[in-house]
Amino acid sequence: MGNGVNEGDLDLTTRAIRAGIEDDRHYGAVVPPLHLSSTFSFSGLDQPRRHDYSRSGNPTRDLLGEALCTMEAGAGACVTATGMAAITVVLQLVEPGNRLLAPADCYGGTWRLIDALARRGAFEVEWVDFHDESAWKKALATPADMVWLESPTNPLLRLVDIRSICKRSHESGARVVVDNTFLTPILQQPLVLGADIVVHSTTKYINGHSDVLGGAVVCADCNLAKRVAWWANCLGLTGSAFDSWMTSRGLRTLDVRMRQHQENALAVAHLLDGHPAVSRVHYPGLEHHPQHRLAVAQQRGFGGIVSLELAGGKPAVRRFLNGLRLFSLAESLGGVESLVAHPATMTHAAMSPAARRAAGIGDGLLRLSVGLESARDLSRALTRALARAYQREVRSA
Repeated sequence: MGNGVNEGDLDLTTRAIRAGIEDDRHYGAVVPPLHLSSTFSFSGLDQPRRHDYSRSGNPTRDLLGEALCTMEAGAGACVTATGMAAITVVLQLVEPGNRLLAPADCYGGTWRLIDALARRGAFEVEWVDFHDESAWKKALATPADMVWLESPTNPLLRLVDIRSICKRSHESGARVVVDNTFLTPILQQPLVLGADIVVHSTTKYINGHSDVLGGAVVCADCNLAKRVAWWANCLGLTGSAFDSWMTSRGLRTLDVRMRQHQENALAVAHLLDGHPAVSRVHYPGLEHHPQHRLAVAQQRGFGGIVSLELAGGKPAVRRFLNGLRLFSLAESLGGVESLVAHPATMTHAAMSPAARRAAGIGDGLLRLSVGLESARDLSRALTRALARAYQREVRSA
């Protein structure tokens, strides 16, 4: 970490900012250099250096992995080309005939991949409502090999009791994987709560500027991390040096960005809460949210995503989006700019209609990725959009 600082004495913000600073032994560059070389020379026959080929290992990618590993309190990390690449790598740990428990309301891309692999016989999958304690305990009464969790879920921001599920899963012989994309290690550390593996789409908050694709896997066990890295190299799913360098750059401002994302998101959630055009607001930061206490217990904040259900369904969604300023209609999330997505036709369109219904994703649902613009300006834009969505409902009534 440069300057011989004892890493254990530093908080997460400092670790993120100081990763690789002053480590350049050639020129003394403060910011770590970008190593674009695809290959590295051997010092002699049968004498490879630490790196030989960038798919297998790259100094710039290693730096990002080490920073994320430290922030997640892990034993090893692997940086991948995308978030879906990270999920794909982890699923290689599940063998044919093994049993995977997955959340029925997970991200649409995760659902699509798990469903497709299960239908090909890669493993057996059981879709579980992890928000129902009796349901997940019943599922774990039969031995399982891997338990996949999202907390908060995408897009309904439902939480699961990570510590309790990890304890019961380990008793069942299963590893636990937690997708920590929405909160990042700044706001939640699943490995500390008992998970075995954490996955990230670093495309989102960790990079934070909507200009890079990337993913990461962090493991609590060193040997498990080596297996993940082997699969990532074997399948060619590791991240590029340039994307890793850009993501490391974004990582340095993660803490300050997350604080502002949360402040703006809470203001937006209060604005939406109780508005006549809105039938329901999904944001655990609201004190009356049914899982607010759990959020306070296992998180250090509530994140920058707010989801809402409009009372008028898809017609109201169309009116709401028509002319909406300052929220770009686009997939993805976690950038400095505000985005709005309609999960049923965008992020979760890959799910079957039945799966969407089971997950609670209706036509009136919208997901807001609340950016870093002025909270006052965002509130004004949303107020106007809500008025358009509601006026038609009033006239119809």
